[in-house]
Amino acid sequence: MIDKEDLSFDQTHIWHPYTSLTKPLPTYPISSAKGVRLIMDDGRELIDGMSSWWTAIHGYNVPELNEAANHQLSQMSHVMFGGITHKPAIELCKKLLAITPNNLEKVFLADSGSVSVEVAMKMAIQYQHAKGSANRRKFKTIRNGYHGDTTGAMSVCDPEGGMHHLFSDFVPKHIFLDQPRKRFDEYYDEKEFRELAQFFRLNADKCAAFILEPIVQGAGGMWFYSPDYLKKIKELCEQHDLLLIADEIATGFGRTGKMFACEHANISPDILCVGKALTGGYMTLAATLTTEHVADTICRGEAGVFMHGPTFMGNPLACAIANRSLELLTSSQWEDKIKTIERQLKREILPIANSLNVKDTRVLGAIGVVEMKENVDVPKAQKFFVENGVWIRPFRNLIYIMPPYIIAEEELRKLTHAISAYVQSS
Repeated sequence: MIDKEDLSFDQTHIWHPYTSLTKPLPTYPISSAKGVRLIMDDGRELIDGMSSWWTAIHGYNVPELNEAANHQLSQMSHVMFGGITHKPAIELCKKLLAITPNNLEKVFLADSGSVSVEVAMKMAIQYQHAKGSANRRKFKTIRNGYHGDTTGAMSVCDPEGGMHHLFSDFVPKHIFLDQPRKRFDEYYDEKEFRELAQFFRLNADKCAAFILEPIVQGAGGMWFYSPDYLKKIKELCEQHDLLLIADEIATGFGRTGKMFACEHANISPDILCVGKALTGGYMTLAATLTTEHVADTICRGEAGVFMHGPTFMGNPLACAIANRSLELLTSSQWEDKIKTIERQLKREILPIANSLNVKDTRVLGAIGVVEMKENVDVPKAQKFFVENGVWIRPFRNLIYIMPPYIIAEEELRKLTHAISAYVQSS
């Protein structure tokens, strides 16, 4: 139980994500969680619409994941990965290679999503250096993207409208293409593709790779764009000898209706970043996968090795839980679950667009978004949602949900009705 003194200490001394310590946002004490429900200290239950930022796809307090954690704890929680290997890491890498595109054959286990992006970017730089193209050290990407909070990852987030614009004079400068504007179910024409081709002709010779979030731009605006665009980017990367890095940290493991969002465009990246849902929300873990060609080129280069090695790389406890989480996912009817969630979100989220203060609504897979015309008053919205028995965390002008895959129809309806009620009251 968190008492008033503890809560005061929290607000005075503990930084929460993207939160001020001089004007802290309210925090709500949670004592436990089970299924799709967060149990507050005072006994109230909140239906979780956020999957703890895309991670808890199986819900909370999952017996199979608890068992995997306890079993691994009885063996070893951690050993260094330098010069040592272990079964959980080997099994996890086998599972990842089995469900990702066939061209991906090499796996680098990382600490977190941001680190997996840093690893991907370093892979691209080392690859080009080993090929004798050391001048290729810039990255291409698209505006309104988000790839994490570490330095390299920040440098390929939107430099002006993104969360990291304050650091624009600190991070390396890269080359940004306008955000794709055709929606998921729309098509590009030849004129638009000619503009893309011109952008590549002007900039490709100084770039190591093109990095993007396939199909779904997450924290940069929850925008769902056309698979046509992704196909063309892949084609142009191949034409100009650029690697394509797909950041699937948020979209991977079924969230968009495909196991990986790249599948909507039937393309395979040269480097793939995964994280978030990898352990079902139990522990931090990510991975960067690449092709045999990229890995061999790097290891035949000047360094002879890939120059990265996190302290907690291949953590056995995290790997063991990730193994069981992937088993749960692949053995379930996850595609049917996502389709069912998507149908309900379309019925209950899309009509909210008719409200005067709403700019747009959109749904893809198990993601529902309400884009307001003005920024959301987060403390007010948070209080409203908690009082209505749901946990939804808006940002900027976006109210969105990506619930656990196990959510029941009536539980999801409570989330969508709470959003509708808030929109009508604001």
